[in-house]
Amino acid sequence: MPADDLVDTVNSAIELTVPAAAKMGVRALEVRRGFAATTVPSEGNGNHFGAIYAGVQFTVAEVLGGAITAASFDTSAFYPLVKSFDISFRAMARSDLRAQSSLSEDEIERISTEAAARGKADFVLEAVVTDTEGTTVATSRGVYQLRAFGR
Repeated sequence: MPADDLVDTVNSAIELTVPAAAKMGVRALEVRRGFAATTVPSEGNGNHFGAIYAGVQFTVAEVLGGAITAASFDTSAFYPLVKSFDISFRAMARSDLRAQSSLSEDEIERISTEAAARGKADFVLEAVVTDTEGTTVATSRGVYQLRAFGR
């Protein structure tokens, strides 16, 4: 699937399956095999001391698991689940944010092979969340599972 189509597919999926994220303004920017980048605006997502609310930062990073799944695996046979998620806030987030993560080809192959054989496979995504000046405001580590429908 062309990259622009993947971005549109992921943005439609966010709107349909995670309406709270869509209301925050979380959007896919770039989606291709093994890579995804998302964004969220600062406007409307602030907290009581003028930074972006922690839950918004969590969400812009966590949706990367679904975006990378859409680009890297057969979504007619498998879907992603988040099993655990850790986030470390590194700096004040006061502008629009970008989150990105990637999986290597070797890791995609391992996950695909294991999921086909066992009906599920765990994988780890580490993400970096940056502000408009490129400052890292958060880092995260999510454990996801690719799971076969009906198994």
